[in-house]
Amino acid sequence: MAEHGSTGTQPHGFEEHEKTYSAFLKGSVALTILCLDVLVALVAFAFIGSGNLLIGFGGLIIGMLTLVLDVRAGQSWYLSVGWLVIFGLFTAVMLS
Repeated sequence: MAEHGSTGTQPHGFEEHEKTYSAFLKGSVALTILCLDVLVALVAFAFIGSGNLLIGFGGLIIGMLTLVLDVRAGQSWYLSVGWLVIFGLFTAVMLS
């Protein structure tokens, strides 16, 4: 059988693979939170009578800022998810 040059217990490039995988997961979570922020903002744009632009764009901008802060901070998504919940509840209260 041909040997492929791996001498240790782990094949070459395993560390790079782990870094790529963790970056992929981080990006997937960030994109999911951003999509949910956009969906709540679209609900605010469409269904809130007065002040819909201020609420929608304000919530979207704050959501993006919290997302950038969470991506730069590490693996905790508390700030972004917290803002998403607050923004969603505020939009739901404004609808009723």
